[in-house]
Amino acid sequence: MMPDGFERGFLMDRVTVDLKNCYGIKKFKHVFDFSERRAYAIYAPNGVMKTSLARTFLDVATDGKSSDRVFQKRDTVRKITGEKGAELSKEQVFVVESYNEKLGPTEKTSTLLVNADLKAEYDRVHIDIDKAKGALLEAVKKQANSKKDFESEVVSAFATGRDLQTALNRIRTELEDQKESPFKDVMYDKIFDDRVLGAIGDATIKDALEEYGRRYNEMLNASTFFRKGTFDYYNAGQIATSLANNGFFNAQHTVHLNSTGENIEIKTKKDLEDVITREKNAIITDKELRKKFDGVQKALEKNVTLREFASYMLDHEDYLSQLSNVAKFKQDILASYLKANYDLYVALMKAYDAAQTATKRIEEQASKERTQWEQVITIFNDRFVVPFKLDARNRVSLVLGETDVIDLGFTYHDGDDSARIERAELLTSLSTGEKKAFYILHVIFEIETRRKAQQETLLVIDDLADSFDYQNKYAIIQYLKEVSDNEDGLFKQIIMTHNFDFFRTVESRFVGYKQCLMASKSVSAGVSLAPALGIKNVFVRDWKTAFYKDPKKKIACVPFLRNLVEYTEGEADSKYQKLTSILHWKSDSAAITVADLDEIYQQICKTTGKSDQPKKLIHELITEQAQECLKAPIGANFENKIVLAIAIRLAAERFMVSKIKDAEFVSKIEANQSQELAAKFRASFAGDNKAKVIEILDRVLLMTPENLHLNSFMYEPIVDMSDDALRNLYTAVAKLA
Repeated sequence: MMPDGFERGFLMDRVTVDLKNCYGIKKFKHVFDFSERRAYAIYAPNGVMKTSLARTFLDVATDGKSSDRVFQKRDTVRKITGEKGAELSKEQVFVVESYNEKLGPTEKTSTLLVNADLKAEYDRVHIDIDKAKGALLEAVKKQANSKKDFESEVVSAFATGRDLQTALNRIRTELEDQKESPFKDVMYDKIFDDRVLGAIGDATIKDALEEYGRRYNEMLNASTFFRKGTFDYYNAGQIATSLANNGFFNAQHTVHLNSTGENIEIKTKKDLEDVITREKNAIITDKELRKKFDGVQKALEKNVTLREFASYMLDHEDYLSQLSNVAKFKQDILASYLKANYDLYVALMKAYDAAQTATKRIEEQASKERTQWEQVITIFNDRFVVPFKLDARNRVSLVLGETDVIDLGFTYHDGDDSARIERAELLTSLSTGEKKAFYILHVIFEIETRRKAQQETLLVIDDLADSFDYQNKYAIIQYLKEVSDNEDGLFKQIIMTHNFDFFRTVESRFVGYKQCLMASKSVSAGVSLAPALGIKNVFVRDWKTAFYKDPKKKIACVPFLRNLVEYTEGEADSKYQKLTSILHWKSDSAAITVADLDEIYQQICKTTGKSDQPKKLIHELITEQAQECLKAPIGANFENKIVLAIAIRLAAERFMVSKIKDAEFVSKIEANQSQELAAKFRASFAGDNKAKVIEILDRVLLMTPENLHLNSFMYEPIVDMSDDALRNLYTAVAKLA
């Protein structure tokens, strides 16, 4: 029988992680069962495994190789498998780091904006254009006997920096009026070779061409029959061919040429060609013109390409006069190619016209579309507190799939004032928290892109809400809940955090107690995960039931009991005073016993019971248990951290009291005892290691005073401290005594 998730086609309802020597994780093996709930939350104190596990998953997502961070020669094992035992692919894993300033919209993200139906219609409209354009450009290329890209050639000639449609539109009327294609047989590459064009631009050759053109035009204007710009010998040759091909001479028609009063009757094609040849020869054999041509030819003997060009000009000397204006000659040649293939040109222009009408209608519809991208923007704009709003400046192009790159627009708001701002400028004006909120936008983009692609994905989330204010933190939690609850079932989440408040919140919102785990680390067993304890009311659910059996949990209850008395009886109550003497070194601290604490506990909690060794002194029990805490595996260890924090402060205060030696001063301290003792100690204590001792005491003041009192986070400041930090500080303070 297949598991439910597998029957639905999912491959990651159960994910097995088996690691060895991966970035400080010596050993780790765990099966994440997503068949009932799609999210796990892991509370991992700093230094246990969170960053290392995220880095390992990131290697999977990027097709990277994992290794040990320090001991890189150690053998590394990384097996992360799904339902069938196959290793997860990079497409199946997305690691959401706490912050990654490089994460932004990708080509995949643009799929969120594409409306499939509109895009299909838009694509159909442009298929005819592509076909017509391909046919015309191929014909022109063949006409020119060229290897060049004629789309770019036409654009550069008629509409530099624009597109083919604009270029062809600009010569539309000209081509309609043009009757002939005088340069349709020009071999394009012979003239428009880069080296030829470079040579033509040389001052010497340019001058020679201009001289040749000037003399050629003089001869053409002095001709019996030819006239520059209206009827040269090319035009005459075309007329001769056209008349013959259309049966003009076969029908016994004649042509009369007027020349200086002489009437010449042309009866055959040969008669006309003979006249043209005589006129042409009269021009090109002109001595002065030949001299100009020889000057051009001599200047073009530098290399093979130029010599080939010069040779080509020998057979097409009438082209030479055009080269004094290369840009104009290029336009005339391309216009001749297009006119020679005019039917194909007309077909393309009709396709452009039809597409323009259809595109306008489609784009109007696209501008009204609300795509999945707008849903992402709505989530971000409505839920996250940032001083800007988002939109897509190229929205229509994205909806129609014309571009893969989202051009995000930003409007910055300051009270009633607002202004458009570019991304780079925006980022320089945002706080760190606001930048992280902006990063969340791109995380949502990526997740929603995967949803649209129906890509089953394991989301590995590494302290995503760290350092956020509460509104943005809850906005993140709400979005992760929606991802988990979505009926598509595509996403499985492993949410890792070292923030206990965040851990408790995701448990209560959507993860559930059974899916909450706590990480611990030991030298022999490596990293392990165990069911979480103390997420909800650790005092009632755990410490209270173990008060008489577990000395660490007994000690951890002291701050909580003290706060209860403070809230119900007040600070003048004797129970409050005695509990204060357990947490601070007072004149009676050395004499308080386990039995004294038990009696207070029974009075407050209305219960009975008895501890082992009731006569044992509380301060000795605290010291003993602090030593035991130093041996425990690194992990959540809530009660261990409370015990260490209490032991640190007691040891520090006892040391300072012993050095100050002023019982009257100590007895008059009514509040902030650690701070008062430290100030007196600095003023009165002298010794060779004073600076080192004060540095240790400053660390005590920084880490423990307020954090031992009950608050809405249930000891969160102490809980979130690393084991190493507390252990190292306790060891240092203990050596002062």
